[in-house]
Amino acid sequence: MTGLILLCTAVAWSLFQLWYASPLPFVFGFGILNDTEARAIHLGFALFLTFLAYPALRSSPRDRVPLADWVLAALGAFAGAYLFIFYGDLAGRPGQPSTLDLVTGTIGILLLLEATRRALGLPMVIVAGVFIFYTFAGQYMPDVIQHRGASLVKFINHQWLTTEGVFGIALGVSTSFVFLFVLFGTLLEKAGAGNWMMQISIALLGHLRGGPAKVAVVSSALNGVVSGSSVSNVVSGGIFTIPLMKRTGLSGVKAGAIEASASINGQIMPPVMGAAAFLMVEYVGIPYSEIVKHALLPAVFSYIALLYMVHLESVKLDMQPIPQRPTPARERWIRMGLGLTGSVLAVCLLYYGILGIRAAFGANAPLLLAIGGAALYIATIWYSSRYPDLELDDPNAPILELPRAWDVTRTGLDFLIPIAVLLWCLMVEQLSPGLSAFWATVTILAIVATRKPLMAIFRKEDFASSVGAAAWDLVDGLALGARNMIGIAVATATAGIVVGTITLTGLGLMMTELVEFISGGNVIMMLILIAAISLVLGMGIPTTANYILVATLMAPVVVELGSQAGLAIPLIAVHLFVFYFGIMADITPPVGLASFAAAAISKEDPIATGFQGALYSLRTAILPFVFIFNPAILLIGVDTWAHTIWVAAISLAAILLFSAATMNWFVTKSRLWESAVLLLACFSLFRPDWWVNQISPPYEELPASEFLRTVQEAPAKARINFVVQGIDLMGDDVRKTVNVPLGEPGEPLQRLRAIGLTVTPAGDSLMISNVAFGSYAKRIGLDVGYDVVAVLKKADQPSTAIPVSIALILTAGIAGLQFARKRADRSGASLRGTARK
Repeated sequence: MTGLILLCTAVAWSLFQLWYASPLPFVFGFGILNDTEARAIHLGFALFLTFLAYPALRSSPRDRVPLADWVLAALGAFAGAYLFIFYGDLAGRPGQPSTLDLVTGTIGILLLLEATRRALGLPMVIVAGVFIFYTFAGQYMPDVIQHRGASLVKFINHQWLTTEGVFGIALGVSTSFVFLFVLFGTLLEKAGAGNWMMQISIALLGHLRGGPAKVAVVSSALNGVVSGSSVSNVVSGGIFTIPLMKRTGLSGVKAGAIEASASINGQIMPPVMGAAAFLMVEYVGIPYSEIVKHALLPAVFSYIALLYMVHLESVKLDMQPIPQRPTPARERWIRMGLGLTGSVLAVCLLYYGILGIRAAFGANAPLLLAIGGAALYIATIWYSSRYPDLELDDPNAPILELPRAWDVTRTGLDFLIPIAVLLWCLMVEQLSPGLSAFWATVTILAIVATRKPLMAIFRKEDFASSVGAAAWDLVDGLALGARNMIGIAVATATAGIVVGTITLTGLGLMMTELVEFISGGNVIMMLILIAAISLVLGMGIPTTANYILVATLMAPVVVELGSQAGLAIPLIAVHLFVFYFGIMADITPPVGLASFAAAAISKEDPIATGFQGALYSLRTAILPFVFIFNPAILLIGVDTWAHTIWVAAISLAAILLFSAATMNWFVTKSRLWESAVLLLACFSLFRPDWWVNQISPPYEELPASEFLRTVQEAPAKARINFVVQGIDLMGDDVRKTVNVPLGEPGEPLQRLRAIGLTVTPAGDSLMISNVAFGSYAKRIGLDVGYDVVAVLKKADQPSTAIPVSIALILTAGIAGLQFARKRADRSGASLRGTARK
């Protein structure tokens, strides 16, 4: 009975989320919920399921749910849904909580903390507990973070009865976007796409040196497209890849470390980025497509660098590839060419075909596209049905021969359809993330419900049993999606306590002063300190909650102190900086959850696995510093394809050189001075502008009178740097250098208003007369009363190609020396072998 209640509740939660995300409430005119009501129902479901699905203690019974947990589940559901149940009453008396409000809010916060402990462990609870303690003990804190404190009434009202705390943006994103993406990924795995992706990776990369380790990297990248957790990425892929790596010669520690490092990279890989991409839309205030564009190159380069490090490890250990079916080289090249050409042609036909149908048929196009999509799906199922289903990979069985990539791919072509729907809605149609996830989830639901019956029809197998199996897969997938969402929902709600504390106490401003005091105003020290704090804040915390914490607490500090130091940092670069280091906590000892999960599979020491994984992840850790000082890698200020290719080429070369230096191996084992030269070349490729700036200043400072003209003449989607000064909230004089994006060309005041900024002439300067709440201008620290005192124009400088060329010459020199040494070592070994004979 308990199992049935859990199943029905989980399925009901998934169906509710699909209803809320769909257009159906507006079509039928009922079931329309505002954001606050939906968040309350979302949390009510999460708390109810947490107390029934997660035992209180290790000693708690597993065969039944104790009565106390049923009581807690009922109380949690009531407290979570309280804002929905009494929404009208609460809206009529804002700021005037009743006794019932306060009792419910107090119980709700206590139950939320207990639910978080059960689902996620103590780290998140400790973080929230520290912030709650700070709320009440503010007057006893050191001067630099002291505040007046808050009463229990004020605390409960702020945290539970408004959208400033638990029911804030974090839970809102969990309700609107994250649930559907988790459900989408769960259903995709249920349909068999996870095993299909793994087998494709093995077929493509298994024949290379260190093939299984490279499979781990690529499969983690594919899983990262839809996965919301580095730990789940490790568990789902590591059970296959880690034993496979160990069988081919890697130690258990290194096998676990490679899987953990690849899995945390899945959280920085667009389009989902562990659901942080959708949070960034809210926190940064730019379109989702821009988030993906900025985050793409660093994530791809980090994966390529990990592949390169894996290759160097395999060369060091002289690992042999997995045997593959003997095929003439000419045939292999023809197959590869046909595969690449066919893929490109298919994408082009699909893209331009859809655009053509929309242009030709107008309002009737959606119906025709739906019919065409269904026909394509049935055709792929018919084609796949001609071949046997993929067997689940047995990581302990020897791989005698690798399958051909196409032999694997053709068994699951239909799995590409929901992924294509998701990417099309997000990137081409630019629908909201929630609506995009809805259509993608509806697509995969249809596949789960019909794939097995259609296969049975085409293979002339038992149709009735296939329908029953598909129905159960559908129900089980909906329930499992909700089950996978429990931890994320309670984590984002608990993160709301932290956010609410910051808004209630003003801790954000105090953190800026604290970091400035410790760093002494030095930008590099400030960034290192922020990185360390972000790492600590992220320990043991899921990706979404992790990003909320660092974005709320640390990102404003980087923006403020960076601008005061004269560093105009784009806001997206700041948020990616803190996000990367928050994610690094998943692999860094002593609390690296991904490392612990990998070590459990490899049966090795988790701390040793964590340290090895942290070494592999150094290539990811340097990228955030590059964002700050050279945002071109985020494609900021990159306007042409030629410039994009140039930036991509030198950035990729730089991170590969960094990987070689940290592995102490390039062509052969590197000497210390050779690794130092490779690091110098890496720096010169990542920051060629640094060398040029030593000769010629990067910007020319123009008077404020040129500001509006500069804004007017700036091309579409350009960015400008300018200097403001004024008095901050603490009464101190400040001078800031800021960077803002401009939209389409137009009248200058209108372009500024589009980012929330209004200026009026004031003598020789321009005064900021209004900054719209929640706008981009507000997020980067601009305020009413500041004066625009200068605009920075890019100065003419020597070409950055000069330091790049010198770096490449140094690299070629090191490569030449190592090739010569490698040949000499081989000759010596050959002579010694001859002498023994």
